[in-house]
Amino acid sequence: TRIAFGDSGDNDIGKIVYAHSDNSMAFVTNTAEALRISSDGAVTKPLQPAFLVSPSDAAAQNNISSTTVITFGDEIFDQNADFSGYTFTAPVTGKYQLNASLRLGGLDADANYHFFQIETSNRNYQWIIDPRAFDADAVYWPAAWSALADMDANDTAYIKFYQDGGANQLDIETGGSFFSGFLAC
Repeated sequence: TRIAFGDSGDNDIGKIVYAHSDNSMAFVTNTAEALRISSDGAVTKPLQPAFLVSPSDAAAQNNISSTTVITFGDEIFDQNADFSGYTFTAPVTGKYQLNASLRLGGLDADANYHFFQIETSNRNYQWIIDPRAFDADAVYWPAAWSALADMDANDTAYIKFYQDGGANQLDIETGGSFFSGFLAC
């Protein structure tokens, strides 16, 4: 059973559809299903912006020390196709939950600091560590942070790294590193 909405160019561009087979209800906008309510009340939004990416072996960054934008070659998922290379582009204005987790290899104890940020068009969200407290280089070290970021349509978000002093030896490990985000509200 369905209720269709249309205009002179398309007589069913919008719909409300009830499926008797599984007792679900779907809402269609611009001919694409935008929302589904299951019989037990679970709501899914197949067009809701959401992504999860990680560095691929080919995109792993090794021996970095200057300002570097971190690239992510493996898209685990990119619902709505808003992520490309290293950048998420907000398709609509809203609040986006952004998360970064990087497994760092060869954290140089002689550097003054290692500085990471999720950089957006409106503001930056930072993580910093002073490794001089270590007795030796850290073989592996986690860097994880998140932000609920206000973004306008077409604003971008990506991860940038900077190291002050020390050797060019930091690696962004492919295993355990990711960047993710979704439209929260």
